[in-house]
Amino acid sequence: MGKIWDYEKFKATARLAAAEGIVLLKNDEKTLPLAENTKLAIFGRSQMNYYKSGTGSGGMVNVDYVVGIYEAIADSGIYKVDQTVREAYEKFVEENPFDSGAGWASEPWFQKEMPLTDAFVKNAAKESEVAVFIIGRTAGEDQDNKNEQGSYLLTDEEVAALKKVTKAFKKTVVLLNVGNIIDMKWVKEVDPSAVLYVWQGGQEGGNAVLDVLSGAVNPSGKLSDTIAENISDYASSENFGSEVKNYQKEDIYVGYRYFETFDKDKVLYPFGFGLSYTSFDIAAGEFAYDKKDGISLEVHVANTGDTAGKEVVQVYIKAPNGELGKPARTFIGFDKTDILDKGQAQNIRFEIPKYWFASYDDSGVTGHKSAYVLEKGEYTVYAGSDVRSAEEVGTFVLDETEVIKQCEEAYAPIESFERLKAVVRNGKVVKEFEKAPTRTLDPNTKRKDKLPKASLYKYTGDKGYKLKDVADGKISLEKFIAQLSDEDLCAMMRGEGMCSPKVTPGVAGAYGAVTDSLLGFGIPIASCSDGPSGIRMDCGTHAFSLPNGTCLACSFNEKINEELFTWEGLDLRRCRIDALLGPGMNIHRSPLNGRNFEYFSEDPFLTGKLVAAQLKGMHKYDVTGVIKHFAGNTQEFKRHTVNNVVSERALREIYLKGFEIAVREGNARAVMTTYGPVNGIWTASSYDLLTTLLRNEWGFDGIAMTDWWAMGNDEAGAPGSYQNVAAQVRAQNDLNMVNTSAGDNTNNDNLAEALADGRLERSELGRSAGNILRFLMKSPSFQHMLGNESDLDKELAEAVSAEDMALQEMIDVVADKDITELDVKDIKVGKKSTTVFCMTTPRRCTMDLELVLRADDQPDVAQLPLTVFQDKMLLKTVTLTGMDKEWQTVKISVYPAFIGNFYLKLYFANGGLEIKSARLIKTKDMEEEFQRGLTELK
Repeated sequence: MGKIWDYEKFKATARLAAAEGIVLLKNDEKTLPLAENTKLAIFGRSQMNYYKSGTGSGGMVNVDYVVGIYEAIADSGIYKVDQTVREAYEKFVEENPFDSGAGWASEPWFQKEMPLTDAFVKNAAKESEVAVFIIGRTAGEDQDNKNEQGSYLLTDEEVAALKKVTKAFKKTVVLLNVGNIIDMKWVKEVDPSAVLYVWQGGQEGGNAVLDVLSGAVNPSGKLSDTIAENISDYASSENFGSEVKNYQKEDIYVGYRYFETFDKDKVLYPFGFGLSYTSFDIAAGEFAYDKKDGISLEVHVANTGDTAGKEVVQVYIKAPNGELGKPARTFIGFDKTDILDKGQAQNIRFEIPKYWFASYDDSGVTGHKSAYVLEKGEYTVYAGSDVRSAEEVGTFVLDETEVIKQCEEAYAPIESFERLKAVVRNGKVVKEFEKAPTRTLDPNTKRKDKLPKASLYKYTGDKGYKLKDVADGKISLEKFIAQLSDEDLCAMMRGEGMCSPKVTPGVAGAYGAVTDSLLGFGIPIASCSDGPSGIRMDCGTHAFSLPNGTCLACSFNEKINEELFTWEGLDLRRCRIDALLGPGMNIHRSPLNGRNFEYFSEDPFLTGKLVAAQLKGMHKYDVTGVIKHFAGNTQEFKRHTVNNVVSERALREIYLKGFEIAVREGNARAVMTTYGPVNGIWTASSYDLLTTLLRNEWGFDGIAMTDWWAMGNDEAGAPGSYQNVAAQVRAQNDLNMVNTSAGDNTNNDNLAEALADGRLERSELGRSAGNILRFLMKSPSFQHMLGNESDLDKELAEAVSAEDMALQEMIDVVADKDITELDVKDIKVGKKSTTVFCMTTPRRCTMDLELVLRADDQPDVAQLPLTVFQDKMLLKTVTLTGMDKEWQTVKISVYPAFIGNFYLKLYFANGGLEIKSARLIKTKDMEEEFQRGLTELK
């Protein structure tokens, strides 16, 4: 077998994917591409701190390198870069260092911009032909953007600097290194020559920008979101950011569905918009509508310009407004051409099934309640390069309303609210509001009526069967599970983490055989790592940082997404990780969601298709993605508790549709539920979401897991509880993530109690165990447990660096006493030596690391540094000299241990130290304080 792992090809694929997502919004007088040897002056503080991704769990990837925009341009040798301007920024950053905040989710969304004087800019304009101005923003978990300067809006300092630069230079190119769209009113005011969204492109992002600026890649990215004039123009803005409850009154009219129906004049840049260095003609070809199969369409694309490039063909439909009310446009198809040379053309075919453009009737107004229908009337299909410019390519008429799929009511709201509806009055579509229909079917009643048969999982005791016997077809899965005790089954519902010592170091979670008893049945223990922008390993192991979700969405390219995630699948295999916690699939309901950088689009069809492609890529190497957050995570503020009240129609057509496509077309194997409630029921305990829809209607047979430390509740409106894992299992949320020790029930969940008093059936535990075990039998961990090491495994093991390999050789220590001694014999003190302890703390606490050490027969002038890290954070560097021949006692404060496991890494740069003792001393028990905080969070 030839070599499969090729780091250079991975880099090239990531570079191309990032470039394909770059969106060119403005290019006056063909400012771009920039000719070779152009003299450039690069402005903007963000040239000093390229954002490869957003913050939080979705972006914390340890990398070998990051190529920033400035570095890519300067190192390319293609352009002559003004060093005087660069040196000014370097000096400014020395005096105004990067502000990373203090602690989780505290990094500012922007960094202070350098003020510019007229004289400075004029001098730069004398030396250079073109100005490049880089504006940066980050965002992320636990904190939303705000309609404020430095977040969604540019700061006064940024606008002032831009004005001075555009005034002095004939040509100014603005690059937006951001995770999601920002306010763009300034473009008209400042009027730069060219504007590009370059997004957060991962570790190859700077090279991707260089490729587009130089013309090596002709931009072909398209906006995955509508850019309106003001944040208040978005229909969601009125009901976004509540501490308690968001009524999603805009209903199905999210993004372009709203603007194209009601407020076209409020749009600055429409959904799907993006310029190229060339021009294309998109013309209709063959069109047909089949009563059984749906729409068949051929589109002819020709490059009518002077430069080779790609174009995206986008297909939309306008359905008759009917009784339900419909958006003026719905996105139903897309494809990207190959690179077309000048004068070259390509025909693209679309086969679009009726189900993807049917509407859901949640009220019965069409006479078909709880059904996807095509209402009678005329349907018009459009094709083009964006939602606004797409032209009519075909029509068809239905004489009668047709039921496409009859469903069962699921996850409807329990309280009525006013929702937006498009209504035709005097031949014109106008906004009206109607009462959203409320729930008529109780999910708890459904659950009781459809309990799995108790006989399937009746306890038999250990019969000697191993999981391999199930994989080999010797026994049924149910017969195998029947051997497991109630205690075994309860333990299997508890995933462990973070940084469990039982799996690959540094990952977020472990699941499966989390106890010795479960291991004895031949069950593997598998791992999952935070994503989606690459693999996060808190011990410091390196992985590859990918372009962010918005960037990949703007590529409108299924092929490049699948190819990129084929490499990501190999990276997972290389790191011995079974699942990536991603892709993130939530809808960009508002541009202010802090986690939009992880997600794709305001449109579910685009999201679903691209996620399906990414899953297909990972599945080639038997690893997978855990699609998240299922469902309705549209804001970060108060995400554990804020109740999103949304109609069943909007859920199905907007917030669940992408997940459905990922399941049906991408064969998704794992999903992660959200932190908070939808329609009064925490998603992790929603029977309708996880059983009625996900499993029964869509055919999903994989695992569902909670987000890390998530609540459940028993019925709509009841309070949520972190201990109510029984409600999660009843819903078929199989894994509660995460626990320090599954066997010891360190989260104090109510599984055993609920099993004893009848609130939970053993058969429900058995059903979830089956979901988990089916997943595990498809995982690499199962093969590793059986001793089956493939040629690929051997090749990938050789691709792990010596530095990362050292991080795998950890020493497990349980810190369950007031003083925990570390064996000094385990500590390597030689030059450039690293020792890593994996610490498990059963109780939350603060600690000091106490070291007693001295110089070991060294010259007096010797410098003997020891650096101590906790996870990836530098705690302290202690430097002794050769004169320190007496024992020195050093105490280093350790960050509070809140998650059960963490790493302590000791690095000796020069050696020459002798350690007498090393111990962890508990300084404060915080378990009660932590539990009190959880209670207050509810």
